[in-house]
Amino acid sequence: MPSRETVDAYAFINGIEIVSMPNNLYYTSAQISVGVNYIGSENTFRIDNGTALEMVYRFNVGGRLLVSNQDTGMYETRMASKMRTTKYSAPEELYHTGRSMGKNKTINKSYNLTWEFPVDPKFFYLLRLHFCEFEPDITKPRDRQFQIFIANQTAEEAWDIIAWSGGNGRPIYKDYVVFMPAGPGSQKKVNLSLALQANPKDFMTNFNDAILNGLEIFKLSDTSRNLAGPNPDPPPLTPPKMSPKISKKSSTSLIAIVAGVVSGLLVLVSVLGIFLAVRRGGKVKDSSSSQGTTWGPFSFPAIHRTYGPSYLCRYFTLAEIKAATRNFDDSFIIGVGGFGNVYKGCIDDGATLVAIKRLKSESSQGAHEFKTEIELLSQFRHRHLVSLIGYCKDGNEMVLVYDYMSRGTLASHLYHTDNPPLSWDQRLQICIGAAIGLHYLHSGTKGTIIHRDVKSTNILLNEKWVAKISDFGLSKMSTINTSKTHISTMVKGSFGYLDPEYYKRQRLTEKSDVYSFGVVLCEVLCARPAVMHNVELRQINLAEWAKSCHRDGELDQIIDPSIRGEIEIQSLNKFVEIAMSCLNDGGIERPSMNDVVRGLELAFQLHRNCFERSNEVAFNNDSAAATNESIQCISETIFSEINDPNGR
Repeated sequence: MPSRETVDAYAFINGIEIVSMPNNLYYTSAQISVGVNYIGSENTFRIDNGTALEMVYRFNVGGRLLVSNQDTGMYETRMASKMRTTKYSAPEELYHTGRSMGKNKTINKSYNLTWEFPVDPKFFYLLRLHFCEFEPDITKPRDRQFQIFIANQTAEEAWDIIAWSGGNGRPIYKDYVVFMPAGPGSQKKVNLSLALQANPKDFMTNFNDAILNGLEIFKLSDTSRNLAGPNPDPPPLTPPKMSPKISKKSSTSLIAIVAGVVSGLLVLVSVLGIFLAVRRGGKVKDSSSSQGTTWGPFSFPAIHRTYGPSYLCRYFTLAEIKAATRNFDDSFIIGVGGFGNVYKGCIDDGATLVAIKRLKSESSQGAHEFKTEIELLSQFRHRHLVSLIGYCKDGNEMVLVYDYMSRGTLASHLYHTDNPPLSWDQRLQICIGAAIGLHYLHSGTKGTIIHRDVKSTNILLNEKWVAKISDFGLSKMSTINTSKTHISTMVKGSFGYLDPEYYKRQRLTEKSDVYSFGVVLCEVLCARPAVMHNVELRQINLAEWAKSCHRDGELDQIIDPSIRGEIEIQSLNKFVEIAMSCLNDGGIERPSMNDVVRGLELAFQLHRNCFERSNEVAFNNDSAAATNESIQCISETIFSEINDPNGR
């Protein structure tokens, strides 16, 4: 309807589409409160009935172009009243083709299947990934598990199509929502990336491979019900220059030359087409051998290999940061560290809670640590590493924006707190998660990353008590090999957690992190800081005190009284064994983080086994039994099962 306020106003419409729609793609029942997985957040994203969706890409990954009359539901040429919309909003043929990485496990671990889609910034997007296992070798759960990254953030740690669909040949789709911020500068488009990575853990899957059948991407309208992106660049104002006239004789010669070139190109293209047609064989295509084709009316950019999701770190303006924190209001401060104040804030119209760390002008850590944190966290995504959302660099202002960790630090649940004490079960799971994060830094990346500041205040906990390693400002990355087993560097870290070998010789290795983590394990067991000044001399340094009590068979002196009644003795012994081995003076005598993870998992298994047998297991008052002798009595057969991939 045209506006009545203006005489010359008029209304117009370009077109109307009426399409059939599969259940739950657009219409949301009032009784359904479960939303879609929201990438980069612990919460879900609910698409209400006032949200408009614009389809921007539809992609048949492994097959040919599928026209509308082959679709099942949307953009169907037949009348909707004469058909039933099927459960799956994709053509049947889509689920008979797909793209995988290939059969070579070693090569598969060195690259990802990655796609990039130019999209309008400052909008939420719904991604629907279509899967179906149809290869005869893939029939059981864990046959093929892989990781999914969307917009360079972890969407799935171990996606298993068989486990979720219920069997071979059963199609399934999974929905995700992601927000695409504007990049630095005035970009009209930003790249929305999707990456599939083979599970690097051989014991988790039989085939280190990944597969995708189809993909749909929908743009969601913003809070003002708008779907319009940035205006296109206007045409040039100056007319194009006229080419000089060519003589009739020259024109004839030019036409002959062009005709010859075109004929040659046609012959070449024909031969190439025949060659590719002969090479096309199996339905599932390896990414190294061919390219996918589009499914629907939109063109699709080519797939390419990458050694990690290419990161477009989100850039925030200072105005956005001030809006999220109400101009750095002190009431929003949730923590203070060497870097500066940490604020709780909201971005994306209040949809996302974040932690905002602001560098104070007199900070001794400075711009180098700021740059290090961005460079490292922008490359890696892991369940047990804190996620960097973006940053702001405006003059002297340096700000980092992270996922909000609602439970705070591990230290805040151990001592100097009004929080209820953690159970032994919770402490074990938190320690296992943090150990997995450190193991990933040491072994899961192309180079070894040494954190250099592992401590209980740098282990954060989300709403579900998942532990995440944070604060990478002091981290060092090195391609350590057989000819170089350490990094020579100035000593940095936190007093009470420093590896004595690193402190004395300035030789930094991943075993320096192992020592610091051993101190954290002692903090978890004792519920006290690494260093205390209002105690006896022998108790000032927690690591030294714990080792002394362990040698003297006085372990009961250091155990947190709030958990004594719930610790199973074998679980305690294994936990103490791991902690003490981490605190060995020589780095070569300490375990790797992989060994630490396995030892803690065994301690957790022993605890759970005992808990299942009885809910009222009493703590053995003779805690002195946890000496070196009793620790050595742990069954080696149990540990060997952990080493056996089939047992895991």
